[in-house]
Amino acid sequence: MANKHTYLILTILMMIWGFNVSAIKILVEQFTPIAVTSIRVLIAGITAFVYLSLIGVVRLPKKKEWGYILGGTIFNVVCHHFFIAEGLIRTSAANAGLILGLGPLITVVLSMILLKQRPSFFRLFGFIIGLIGVSITVLAGTSGVGGNWRGDLFVLSAILSQAFSFILIKKAAQSMDTRLLTGYMTTFGAFILAALSLWKEPGGFGSLANINLPLLGILLFSAIIATGFGHIIYNYSIGKIGPSETSIFLNLNTFFSLVGAVLFLQETFLPAHLFGLLFIVSGVLLGSGGLEAWLIQRKRKRV
Repeated sequence: MANKHTYLILTILMMIWGFNVSAIKILVEQFTPIAVTSIRVLIAGITAFVYLSLIGVVRLPKKKEWGYILGGTIFNVVCHHFFIAEGLIRTSAANAGLILGLGPLITVVLSMILLKQRPSFFRLFGFIIGLIGVSITVLAGTSGVGGNWRGDLFVLSAILSQAFSFILIKKAAQSMDTRLLTGYMTTFGAFILAALSLWKEPGGFGSLANINLPLLGILLFSAIIATGFGHIIYNYSIGKIGPSETSIFLNLNTFFSLVGAVLFLQETFLPAHLFGLLFIVSGVLLGSGGLEAWLIQRKRKRV
């Protein structure tokens, strides 16, 4: 798949993921959060393995690959989905979407630390700008510091854990098809989430007994399209073009999250959200190296 096709598919995926923030918020407000999350992730895992069986890439992992599967399961599936579910109970989809937009910057910073990449002035400055944007976003809610900040912190923890998993996925891609890695991570993660629900939410699965058709449609969209195929596509792209470049597309996720929150949840888009968005996008452009690469390319053309 040529890179331009990868970029197009990632753009479409970001729209799906952006709207999925609203879908998840609806689900965790209607059902017990971790229980419905485990069901959603399990359906995604089944979807992944059905697809992988059809294209003939299913195999047992090698001994050294189990470490990547375990790490990816914990950070990419369990921690990420647990924190998203807990966060969206306590904060708005608009706030969550903006904080998720910090993902590219966090991924770049972790790439610098774990992959021994030396940060430039632009990237360090971008990190500071991005943090300012998140701070503005966290304080944007009408309930101020005493209200939404706990939910915002959960969402920030979700993107931190996911960004770390992207580094693991990039390393795993050297020997394992990342689509197969996604299938194993998602399936194992679903059972861990189910165990967490049984421990933290006694009787939580009973909340799903009276699910109606519209909510079932939202659940299947989130599980099959956004989570199942979505993570297969995204993790495959990480192995193909790298974690930093792939994560840049999460900026679009931020935009579509805000659009979805306004369209589907009738949430209010505050002026402070706009300021937060501007700081976050500016921070990502600087921190990811996008602006720096453009300046270098422009200088070379002049020469």
